[in-house]
Amino acid sequence: MLETVLLSTILLSDTVATEKVQILDEVVIVSETGRGRKRSAKGQVASIDEHLSELKNVSLVRRGSYAWEPVVNNMQTERLSTTIDGMKIFYACTDKMDPVTSYVESGNLQSISLNSGLDGNPQATGNIGGSLDLKLRKAGFGNDAFHASASAGHEWNGHVQVYGADAALSSHRTYLNAGAFFRHADNYKVGGGDELQFSQFQKVNVFTNAGLRLAEKDMLEATFIFDRATDVGYPALNMDVAKAEGLITSLSYKHLFRNASWETKAYYNHITHEMDDTKRPDVQIHMDMPGDSWTAGVYSLLTTSHKQHDVALNYDLYYNRLFADMTMYPGGAAPMYMVTWPDVGTLNTGVAVTDNVSIARNQSLRLSAKMAWQQQRLNNEEGYHALKVFFPGMTDAYHQTTGRIAANYALSIKNCAFSIGAGWGSRAPTVTEAYGYYLNNTFDQYDYIGNPSLKNESAVELNGVAKFSVLNSQLSVEGNVFLFSNYIIGQFETRLSPMTVGAEGVKVYGNISHATIANVSLSWDWQITEQLRWNKKVSYSSGRDADGDALPLISPISWQSEWNYQHQRFQAQATIKGNARQSNYGEKYGETAAKAWTILNLSASYQCIMHNAQCIIRFGVENLFDKQYATYADWNHIPQKGRNIYMNLTFEF
Repeated sequence: MLETVLLSTILLSDTVATEKVQILDEVVIVSETGRGRKRSAKGQVASIDEHLSELKNVSLVRRGSYAWEPVVNNMQTERLSTTIDGMKIFYACTDKMDPVTSYVESGNLQSISLNSGLDGNPQATGNIGGSLDLKLRKAGFGNDAFHASASAGHEWNGHVQVYGADAALSSHRTYLNAGAFFRHADNYKVGGGDELQFSQFQKVNVFTNAGLRLAEKDMLEATFIFDRATDVGYPALNMDVAKAEGLITSLSYKHLFRNASWETKAYYNHITHEMDDTKRPDVQIHMDMPGDSWTAGVYSLLTTSHKQHDVALNYDLYYNRLFADMTMYPGGAAPMYMVTWPDVGTLNTGVAVTDNVSIARNQSLRLSAKMAWQQQRLNNEEGYHALKVFFPGMTDAYHQTTGRIAANYALSIKNCAFSIGAGWGSRAPTVTEAYGYYLNNTFDQYDYIGNPSLKNESAVELNGVAKFSVLNSQLSVEGNVFLFSNYIIGQFETRLSPMTVGAEGVKVYGNISHATIANVSLSWDWQITEQLRWNKKVSYSSGRDADGDALPLISPISWQSEWNYQHQRFQAQATIKGNARQSNYGEKYGETAAKAWTILNLSASYQCIMHNAQCIIRFGVENLFDKQYATYADWNHIPQKGRNIYMNLTFEF
């Protein structure tokens, strides 16, 4: 683990307060009422993507101005686990235009927690790179009898409008909170003033969380989320999105013991995604590309403390179905139909255990492990037989066993703190990697075909951190390395012809013997005066395949320098950040180099109290000097926003 943040949740019973400690690498607080390490300069009006960018091990692949794909330790969705309050949810787009994080809103979140690497949260599976869990904001029992908030914001670049409101009722026996969020954006302008076409979007999100205390130590909690995005432009891709819709529900039961708690949650979610190219000019062949994801699951988590041990035992099970197809309409010819995800049903079940051991006052040991088994079945006959043309020996059902184990030792001596960790983990191929059929990748302009005979990918992780505190400053050096076996990546197949117009060729997913991804960072945090704070961070990453060639989408040298000033209710911030030129890029995998860039952001906020209401006004400017730039993770190097002035207001009652 690279950094340890302790979050303590007090669980009240009639005789004792039991403290449940969860160890995380980092957490970003979303709710205004939360306490934590970081919060976006835009506050609760900020998008989920902007909150995710505050996590220091996280970067974001951007295909437009909406629904950015999280990347942890330079690993994308395939090697991550993303959950919402522990619930497994799977995207429904074959092009990853709708990551799990896109189906919630800031108004419904308390925090976003990160476990880096193989030491994942209890519900995580296949988390070689790390795991993200989005914690929902709930009123809770016995808090303020009534609480309400409203937010409104505007960004001048792209005329982004954000409106949100929520209210909460709480008593000893019940609680209820509900709200709605709306976002609308037009096309934005890049540095220099040119408008980037197809960068618009619109989104609405409504949510409800409710709780009922059955007895002093027994509680029921329910969650309902409906999220719908429409008219979403993706300038980096060939198609946009007419509709991305998510329905997320759960019901949980909690029981408190004297020194333990037990939670069991059942959940169901349905994701619908419809791609659209009808608004694009000069479309050679119109296509309809819908996708659906259904997931039903349950987990049961027992946490307890005994002497030097804080133990968590979790059992989880889920069943997911993924189906996607495509209909092409060539002018003057009959429509052509193709199944791209052959209705794959995945049944996965696993057991996880963690133990946080206090060896001495200045030493601790964390142990974690998980074992999971899954079975996948192809339920669509047409899709199954299409794949069987390329893989004659394949069957319609497969099963895999995956696991992970990790250990971390921490030691603190006076003004120094050290930790070292190691782990091993494996993951099964994703549905796309195993069963995808002629999926076009605009990153390298190749059509991709899955491979049902893929081996499980595995990795050994080594990590460490050293911190030194001197006077009012803290210096931190941290790093990790992942040594992969049977690394899964697309490989050239010259015997096959592409199906997409303009595609360079065909790639089939395969295993390469080994690969390496390494990350190291240096940060310095200095409290100059009581009001003024400065922190700086520099990071370097490297990724190589078995031939020593660079892997794609690995961050170049990056840096950030941030000045924070706070006096009473006023706060101001100046941030300079940038990347060096991407000298080591995955040319072999179709990547082209990203240029160096540096930008300056300014922000300020003021908080005032009026009667029983609190008002927070925020304003700022991003990319002050209107620089035109694109990061290494901007798909096809689509430019970021130019100068963007924003202002928002939040009222809490």
